[in-house]
Amino acid sequence: MKLALRSATADATRALGAAIAHLLRPGDVLALAGELGAGKTCLVQGIARALGHTERVTSPTFLLARTLPTDPPLVHADAWRLDRMADLFDLGDEVLDDDVVTVLEWGDAVDAVLPADRLQVTLALAHDAPLDVPGDVDLPRDVLLVAHGGWVERLTAAEPALRAAVASA
Repeated sequence: MKLALRSATADATRALGAAIAHLLRPGDVLALAGELGAGKTCLVQGIARALGHTERVTSPTFLLARTLPTDPPLVHADAWRLDRMADLFDLGDEVLDDDVVTVLEWGDAVDAVLPADRLQVTLALAHDAPLDVPGDVDLPRDVLLVAHGGWVERLTAAEPALRAAVASA
């Protein structure tokens, strides 16, 4: 199942993340894709906040992986700097563990080694967004959620809530 959404602002992307967080269970894997600045970390901020994390969430690009003390624990990892797909398993024992939720930025780079049961989220600057705006303007993003395995049923059931989340922020 695929679900295409429009996130008009960073707050809407965070709200979408919060709505996704309500669907999460231990062992879940979210694979995020999108260019630099597309909103991957912003989405994770919404997920982490909804799972109870109160501190700042930043991209794990240089740490590669960090575990946030949420319920369930949230492993926020980054595959951008990995040389080989197998390096994903060297990021730490908790990455892809059954008792955590793993959110992997640049997950498309290691897609072949991810579990079949996962949610893929691709974020991109909206095609109709103006190109000649100041750098601090909050531009809309197109978000594509693609469900695999058990996520198909969950995403189908959650579609109204996810649409409402991005619309209300």
